[in-house]
Amino acid sequence: MRPVPAFQSLRQRASRPLSRPLSRDKADTLLLLFSCGLVLLLHVGHLPAWVFPSCAAILSWRGWITFRGNRMPPRWMLLAVALLAMGGVFASYRTWFGRDAGVAMLALLLTLKLLEMHAKRDLFVALFLSFFLILAGYFYSQSIGTALVTIIAVMAILTTQLSFQYTGTVPPLAQRLRLGAKILLLSAPLMLALFVLFPRIQGPLWGMPDDAQAGRSGLSDTMSPGNIARLALSDEIAFRVRFFDPVPAKSQLYWRGIVLGRYDGRTWSPPVRPVAGQVIINTRGAPTRYQVTLEPHGRRWLFALEVPRALPVLAGNPAFVTPDLQLLSSQAINERVRYDATSFVDFDLQPNAPPAVLPQWLELPPGFNPRTQAFAARLRSQANNNEDVIHAALRFFRDQGFRYTLEPPPLGRHAVDEFLFSTRAGFCEHYSGAFVVLMRASGIPARVVTGYQGGEINPADGFLTVRQSDAHAWAEVWLDRRGWVRVDPTAAVSPGRVEQNLASVIPRRAFGGLITLDGSRSAWIAQLQRLRQNWEAVTNAWNQWVLNYTPEKQRNFFRALGFDKVDWRTMAIVMLAVGAAVMASILLPLLAGRPKRDPIDAIYQSLCRRMANLGFPRAPHEGPRAYGARLTAPDAPLPAATKAAIGRFLALYETVRYGAPEKAPLSYLSQLKTLLAECR
Repeated sequence: MRPVPAFQSLRQRASRPLSRPLSRDKADTLLLLFSCGLVLLLHVGHLPAWVFPSCAAILSWRGWITFRGNRMPPRWMLLAVALLAMGGVFASYRTWFGRDAGVAMLALLLTLKLLEMHAKRDLFVALFLSFFLILAGYFYSQSIGTALVTIIAVMAILTTQLSFQYTGTVPPLAQRLRLGAKILLLSAPLMLALFVLFPRIQGPLWGMPDDAQAGRSGLSDTMSPGNIARLALSDEIAFRVRFFDPVPAKSQLYWRGIVLGRYDGRTWSPPVRPVAGQVIINTRGAPTRYQVTLEPHGRRWLFALEVPRALPVLAGNPAFVTPDLQLLSSQAINERVRYDATSFVDFDLQPNAPPAVLPQWLELPPGFNPRTQAFAARLRSQANNNEDVIHAALRFFRDQGFRYTLEPPPLGRHAVDEFLFSTRAGFCEHYSGAFVVLMRASGIPARVVTGYQGGEINPADGFLTVRQSDAHAWAEVWLDRRGWVRVDPTAAVSPGRVEQNLASVIPRRAFGGLITLDGSRSAWIAQLQRLRQNWEAVTNAWNQWVLNYTPEKQRNFFRALGFDKVDWRTMAIVMLAVGAAVMASILLPLLAGRPKRDPIDAIYQSLCRRMANLGFPRAPHEGPRAYGARLTAPDAPLPAATKAAIGRFLALYETVRYGAPEKAPLSYLSQLKTLLAECR
């Protein structure tokens, strides 16, 4: 192998003009810097704001040194920069340990390592650090985009490694890229076999205790004016649904989440201790079967259409239901989960509730909203029954000029009074919260339910996509012999929100509010919509078939292959057997097609490599005699014994290869090996 002078400190500036082509060593080093930059791109989104610019500055510094032929920085300067970087990591994370701090330090160490490369082992350290950082990128994202960037980065790293291995004429960059891509493609069958067969553990391998509970956007366990409106601006996907039966009407797609019953005058929160009782549900009509793929949200809530017939089944995370019909998991949902559910959209919920259950749904904080209390008393005095009170309240919302908006005016201490009689502008949390207060003040048990409403069918794959912008709040009131009845006061003010979607009633804004998208079906908007749907369908397929390949799915796959007892030993044996078969199918054709090498020429190449490692590489134009003359010249800095052994070796090789040897050429092989051993 040839030496790597690009890793040695240059003692003089390059005297060539900058317009001349770069030397091979400089070109290879710049390719290494480019590959390391691709690796660092995987970590831009989660590194502290100062880390990536620092890494880019160090890479630029190293590139300038290479391009200009300057000396490497002294060790004291590198030590100062390294200490400064480690201090920055500690200031950002208050530790040097853990996933995030460790990845930040590795990114900085990779770039700093490039400033002190002096030997070939330093090259391998940088390459191995790059591969490890590529793997660490999956700590944060396992999306298709991450996989694509990973493939490009790995191909660049392989090409860089190949570039430094050539000893003679170097092929063009395009040819080296093709070779790197070929190596990557040859590894794909083995990668696929390991993905399917390697024994899987429950939960993500990268789930570290200090990092597992990272905050995620989604519904909160409390509701106050404005918090659901903030979610309406997010297009992030909450969950996807695949229906096995006809999809219910959009007005029936209420995905039940959190039930809120305690009100302090400003914020709604779950009841302290919901009074337990026998929950009776009378269902009508045919059930709807579907499958939910729920994105991680860091809480324990599960979402299902009202009302589910049975509890969802989650592997290793049992689900249960509360008396107020909330679906909860035993552990927080920190990874994507998928579960089957069956629901009835036509039902009576708890029609014969015992009297002890209802008082908690009538509580109101004293000293708040006196005008609402007086208005509720007036509605009660003018009504014959509870249904009349509900209809009068909805008629009030519909006829008194209320507006549905994401930017309502701020509210003070008596928030419900100000909303009902002054501002009359708000989002779904304003309407549902005010309606429940009004009902309780009228003596009707009521509560707030938050979840999601509606969704959008993706024509590319048929899945219903429910986004954070579909977050919604509605009310439930209890009526004698009917039980808990859903009442959505938002529908009285803005029916389009329930029948269509949020964009149909509130225009979306883009580019900081400079452009308003009114939901019209113009050609370019429709095209963008189709592109987004197609991309989301591809992403969903990636989630369903790749990221959602769970231990349970793997066990089912082995059972489908005929293995009754599926344990780690069985999986390991099958994996090794299949892996060996895959490797054989790849290597045997390559070995069979490999040209046979003459053993005499092979031992001559061994001498050339040994001399190259000592700093005397053979030039492409040099034959054995010219090469030997240069190695054994009086001014050659080699020991006399080594020169003598080299001379005898090359003389014998020249006779065997080009002359008329007395015996068969292979009979000289042991003699050549002996002389090679003396060429130290």
